[in-house]
Amino acid sequence: MQPFSWPWVESQVDRTSELWQACASQAPAAARIYSPQEQNEREQSYDRALAEVEKQLRTRAATAAERSELQARTTACFGRFSAEALDLPPDAIQMLTEGFVPVGTGLARWARSFDPDLDRADIVQACRNAWTACGLQPLFGEETALTPSILGYSLLYPYTDNYLDQPAITAEAKQRFGERFRRRLRGDAIEAGNPRESALWELVALIEGQYSRERFPGVYDCLLAIHEAQQDSVAQLNPGSGAIAFRSAAELLRLSCAKGGSSVLADACLARGWLTAQESQFAFRWGVLLQLGDDLQDIREDLRSGSATLFSRAAAVGVPLDDLANQLLSFSDCIAGEMEELPSGSRMLKDLLRMSWRSLIVNAVAESHRFFSARYVKQIERTSPFRFDFLRARRRRLGRRRGLYESLFDRFLEGSDDLQPALPSPVRAFAVSCGD
Repeated sequence: MQPFSWPWVESQVDRTSELWQACASQAPAAARIYSPQEQNEREQSYDRALAEVEKQLRTRAATAAERSELQARTTACFGRFSAEALDLPPDAIQMLTEGFVPVGTGLARWARSFDPDLDRADIVQACRNAWTACGLQPLFGEETALTPSILGYSLLYPYTDNYLDQPAITAEAKQRFGERFRRRLRGDAIEAGNPRESALWELVALIEGQYSRERFPGVYDCLLAIHEAQQDSVAQLNPGSGAIAFRSAAELLRLSCAKGGSSVLADACLARGWLTAQESQFAFRWGVLLQLGDDLQDIREDLRSGSATLFSRAAAVGVPLDDLANQLLSFSDCIAGEMEELPSGSRMLKDLLRMSWRSLIVNAVAESHRFFSARYVKQIERTSPFRFDFLRARRRRLGRRRGLYESLFDRFLEGSDDLQPALPSPVRAFAVSCGD
């Protein structure tokens, strides 16, 4: 088990930055091209699935058996859509519906019992992290399962991110919070000073209950590394300053590499407790890929808030993002190549992950098309199962009908008393407030 000290993280940032720069001169791998007819067929499948989900959500269930049947029908609808619109094979659909859906449902039910004040966005954020960790498990030869440590780590960052993102909280207060949290992650016996800290301390205890500090020191190296990177990334937040373009690209790349890489490195270490050198480098670079993909997705919001990333920096001075998006696609190809060298993980899982990474980038181009040249948007749109106008129209339609998301969320959380037996009890003495 190698140590994951901050110098180790910085060395990975250097190597990953070099890989990123090399990808600037590499063309992305050729992607499947969809004809207008094929896109139209997939769009019809999308609308059929949406109509079926809405129909199921209008159905009321009076008993536990009826609720279970409705959940199964809703999940089956997703499976049909995945097969018809996304061309997923049966084993991939089975992994999603019988593996990842239960992970998300189990986490959400536990989180709602632990803290009823956590909103849906917080829980979805935690689920995304848990899905990453559980996607790593079979790549490392482990079974996909929501464990106490994955649960605890996934819920840590809705609390910390929400606090650090609040502009009304002073830099001094954030620094004090960060230092106390660092001490808790280090294993210091420090008493919680408010409800937020109480929640965080208990979540760290979930990790300690599965991985002792003596036998698994690398786990806590990783947690300290993501904490350090998160504290440093606050420098990217510069609301209202209008100075996005004056941050250097190299500096912004290093911040994104450190934050994204150390985040998924921690996911990987918690997936099994230890990592080989090959696994740790792959996990770090997967995290960088996801972070840069999120940065591309969030470009409009970052421009409004003044948050500096590679993409908002270029857009702020009117540079089309064509080259950066191609660089990100090539970078994704390189990470997929490293994934192929891992000895574990099925062909289906690796193909599914590769597809999801590309979809993240393509959908970001669709949503933020005005930051790209018209020629580039047309070129990328041909590699999407759906036309970009269709994707944007459906996103607007669903955005006006927030009740659909809420109803779907609640449908899968029905029967919240049925928690996974492998997880510890979420019962707490008090609810966690949003403030201190």
